[in-house]
Amino acid sequence: MQTTIILADNQDITRIGIQTLLAKVGLDTLPLVRVEDESELEAALLRAEAPVVIIDTESMEMSLPQKLLSLYEKQSMTRWVLFQDEINDQQLSVFSGMPSVSMILKSNSAEEIRTALKCVAHAERYLCHQISNRLLTRRHQEEEYHLTQSETEILRLIALGKTVKEIAAQRISSTHTIVTHKKNIFRKIGVNSVYEATRYAIRVGLIGSDYYI
Repeated sequence: MQTTIILADNQDITRIGIQTLLAKVGLDTLPLVRVEDESELEAALLRAEAPVVIIDTESMEMSLPQKLLSLYEKQSMTRWVLFQDEINDQQLSVFSGMPSVSMILKSNSAEEIRTALKCVAHAERYLCHQISNRLLTRRHQEEEYHLTQSETEILRLIALGKTVKEIAAQRISSTHTIVTHKKNIFRKIGVNSVYEATRYAIRVGLIGSDYYI
C-alpha cells in the first residue's frame, strides 16, 4: 500500500518548501496531491489508500476542531500533520491525545521539519520541541495542582472571561458537563468565585497578569 501525501495549504511557498524537504529525506517519489479547500481534501482522502495529510487549517479556513475531528473519525487510516504558524490551546487540547496527529510549526528548523516528515511517512507520530514542552508544562501543572488536563484548560478559559456556554461550545461539550467541571475545579483549588479562580490562574501561570480583574 503506497503512501500518498496530501498537502492542504493555500500557500505556494509552503508547497515548494514541503516538496524540497521531501526530496531531502528521499520521499519525493511518493505521490503528492495539493488541495485548496475542504471539498478537494475530502475527495483526495477518498482516492488515497494510505494518506498523510499535511494541513494548515488557517490557510484552508477550516473550522476546528469540529471539521478535522469529523474527517479524523471517518478516515481511520489517515495520518495527520498540523503544520501551522501556531497551534492554539484548543487544538492542542483536542489533538494531543490522538496518536495519528503530529504537530509541527512553520517556524521550526528545516532539520526538525525533515525529521517530522520522515517519521510520519513511516507511521510514527512526531511532536516538535515547542509542542512537547507545552504538553510537559501542562502535565506538570496537572500534577502540581491536582487538576486533570480538561480541568486545567477549563480553568484557563474561565480565567479568560469565557462563559459556561462559550466554553461548552468551544470544547464540544454540554453546559451541564462544564458546570460540573467548574464546581470540581473550584473545590480542588479552594476558591468560591471566578474572581478568586482568575487570581489563582495568574498565580500558577495559566494566564498572564494582564488579565487580572
